[in-house]
Amino acid sequence: MNEENEVNTDQLPDRLSSDPKSPYYNEEILARDVGIRFKGVEKTNVEEYCVSEGWVRVTAGAAKDRYGNPLTIKVHGPVEPYFRSKPAS
Repeated sequence: MNEENEVNTDQLPDRLSSDPKSPYYNEEILARDVGIRFKGVEKTNVEEYCVSEGWVRVTAGAAKDRYGNPLTIKVHGPVEPYFRSKPAS
């Protein structure tokens, strides 16, 4: 039974967001240090991604909206999420 749980925890969701207000936010998965390759290049400024639709939402420099949140841009292309580190046993 533990092996099945390990397999499920190694699966990344189709869509994930780092914004706690988003319905796609998942603190447990984000705590495992998720990395994103977009068009074959490692990206560190990704706020949200969707593998099935093929897009990432990245921050637009240091620009902020009127609420103090970073401005983001949706960019289309192949998305490859992965875990940078193994889970602690």
